[in-house]
Amino acid sequence: MADILTPALGESVTEATIAKWTKKVGDPVKKDELLVELETDKVSLEVVSPADGVLGDIKAAEGDTVTPGAVLGSVSEGGAAAPAKPTPAKEAPAKAAKPAAAASEAVDINVPTMGESVAEGSMGKWLKKSGEAVKKDELLVEIETDKVAVEVSAPADGVLTIAADEGATVTPGQKIGSVAASAAASAAAAPSAPATGAAPANTGSAQVSGAKNETLSPAVQRVVAENNLDPKSIAATGPKGNITKADAIAAIGQSAAPAPAAAAPAAPRADQPREERVKMTRLRQTIARRLKESQNTAAQLTTFNEVDMTNVMALRSQYKEAFEKRHGVKLGFMSFFTKAVIAALHEIPAVNAEIDGTDIIYKNHYDIGIAVGTEKGLVVPVLRDADTLNLAGIEKGIAALGKAARDGSLSLDQLQGGTFTITNGGTYGSLMSTPILNAPQSGILGMHNIVQRPMAINGEVKIRPMMYLALSYDHRIVDGKEAVTFLVRVKELLEDPQRALLDL
Repeated sequence: MADILTPALGESVTEATIAKWTKKVGDPVKKDELLVELETDKVSLEVVSPADGVLGDIKAAEGDTVTPGAVLGSVSEGGAAAPAKPTPAKEAPAKAAKPAAAASEAVDINVPTMGESVAEGSMGKWLKKSGEAVKKDELLVEIETDKVAVEVSAPADGVLTIAADEGATVTPGQKIGSVAASAAASAAAAPSAPATGAAPANTGSAQVSGAKNETLSPAVQRVVAENNLDPKSIAATGPKGNITKADAIAAIGQSAAPAPAAAAPAAPRADQPREERVKMTRLRQTIARRLKESQNTAAQLTTFNEVDMTNVMALRSQYKEAFEKRHGVKLGFMSFFTKAVIAALHEIPAVNAEIDGTDIIYKNHYDIGIAVGTEKGLVVPVLRDADTLNLAGIEKGIAALGKAARDGSLSLDQLQGGTFTITNGGTYGSLMSTPILNAPQSGILGMHNIVQRPMAINGEVKIRPMMYLALSYDHRIVDGKEAVTFLVRVKELLEDPQRALLDL
């Protein structure tokens, strides 16, 4: 008898809810087969079978709350192997019936692994219908998770059979369809290629140059549709001559100039519906839930100040070329802000702490979350041990996290465990905002647009590049005096950046 135990749930996560059992008591199971899905306030987790056997009992039903190490159920070992083997034994005599073999040769299409802790995804639109011929490695469907979109291609030449419809929730390893890889099916697939691309032998571009959206992945279709792009004019760089999302995004800037001429006749909008209902993506649902939870849990308050960016901009302008030549990365503003924030966190430790029940956890490490806007929504990857990095290390770390966020390749570890967050609305032109806390953190700094404004300097009016700063904080743990002192300290270090470099 092997117990099924609740795994470790991650830093500061003390409990989870049973979302779904995939097997019933008495069902045969195999080792490492998915048995139960857990949900926490941060992620979904999968629990697999500890051994081959039969699911003996279920101690925690769907909806129950469990803690790490709790027994969820048990597996009676040795009972699953027996039912799994008889099928081949019975089919042995049927070896002579060779003509029937061609019809039974089908290759399953299974949901791939979708990343650490990603327990489920939603089926996108199938690019082919059941009964249609497909080619090996041809894109068939995109599965969307709360973090990334996963493309699923045909495992072989043949005829497609769909087992999971658009919008269905699926789990890693689940069968979503099959391809009948028989000789007849391969023959059916072969003629379709010359039929569509009868022109030159330019297979890659022929596949993408067709005006039909069916040849584009759902992610690319969204970019094309939202920006009125012509697929024929997009240069394809995909491994199979396909248009990637990056290709479509790059084409937006190239098509920006002719856009006004095309937009002029579209004034009446007679062909457009007055409303359109679109299901939220999983990432957007997660963002919405977590932001509302943060708002409901913490006593959030925001304090403001403004910073004169003259000295930081002068320092950056003076050394940016030498900096990039030496370190291979551009010198931006984020490294200065990160350095200033860490220095202020050292002085006001409550802003680097969090509440856990009736305890306060003071963090002696400085893992700074950097908010990144992506096509699918806001994510906050974490720059680990930022206090040990110099300006170049911070710039390189932020650049790598930003690229991973936009590519959808962030891991769970890169998205959790931050102690404080910085968000820069100024990149979008924001003058002022009140950022929402990234729970369970107790502070978040909002940067904004740099604006030339008249300022009184030693009795004279001078034009200075000014930025408003906003610190949102959890008033349950951070007092107003501490919040104001923290923000003033950040302001001082930015207006005199040498202080941070000299540790003054």
